[in-house]
Amino acid sequence: MVQIFIRDNNLETALKILKKKMQQEGLFKEMKLRRHYEKPSVKKKRIASEVLRRKKKFQRRY
Repeated sequence: MVQIFIRDNNLETALKILKKKMQQEGLFKEMKLRRHYEKPSVKKKRIASEVLRRKKKFQRRY
C-alpha cells in the first residue's frame, strides 16, 4: 500500500510523489492488466513473449 503525506497543503507535490511511488511499485501496469479478465493460457503466452523480448533486448546490448 502506497502512503504519502501532504506537507504544507501542497497537493500538486503530493500527487507527483504518489504517481512516482506507484510507478516504482508497478501498480499502473498491474491495474492495466487487471482491467479485463485474462485467460490463463493467454497470460502464459503474454509472459513468455515478454521474457523472449527481454532476452532479445539483452542480447542486442552485448
